[in-house]
Amino acid sequence: MNYTMKHYRISERRACRLSAISRSSRRYQPAKDRDDALRERVRELARQRQRFGHLRLTALLRREGWIANHKKVYRICREEQLLVPRRRRRRLRRIEHAEQPAPARPNQSWAMDFMQDGLADGRTLRILTVIDRYTREALALEVDISIPGVRVRRVLDELTAQRGCPEEIHADNGPEFLGRSVNAWCEEHHVFLWHIEPGKPAQNGHIESFNGRLRDECLP
Repeated sequence: MNYTMKHYRISERRACRLSAISRSSRRYQPAKDRDDALRERVRELARQRQRFGHLRLTALLRREGWIANHKKVYRICREEQLLVPRRRRRRLRRIEHAEQPAPARPNQSWAMDFMQDGLADGRTLRILTVIDRYTREALALEVDISIPGVRVRRVLDELTAQRGCPEEIHADNGPEFLGRSVNAWCEEHHVFLWHIEPGKPAQNGHIESFNGRLRDECLP
């Protein structure tokens, strides 16, 4: 632009018009970084709270009276390399089994699954359902806000005390069924734990059908 104005002796207005550039863009000067104090405070807080992300750092800054936008704090954290790396979820090992034949007698094969629904206060209600695949009888309905693998093991212990051990149990690939508690229980009681393939709930169709009826009749 300066070469054009000097070589052809034309005005700035005409040079900008010929180059299709606005005069304000040509005259623009980058603003000086005025966030030095904020940047230093973000570094101090990040050193004190090493597990805090940019959103929690923004909340701390606002409590101290800083006028800080979370996007600006995120930009500072990124430039200063203060962002906390995301934790990758550990993939649980899934044991693949061949397709099992249909049960021939009661208490030979069970099926279990989880279903959930939302409460009025926003919490999630979980229901552990266990059925006999031969008689289609509902053996257990365990309802709570959270049902970890240890709780599933306790339900299986109660059912075993009442009915005896099955030969096999069909389940999906949920973390509760892939965890150590349920697998250890099956090994101790010599029960074959059969996992369906991911994305194929029809392989455990008995429990899926039962859950559908339970939702229609009891969870309107």
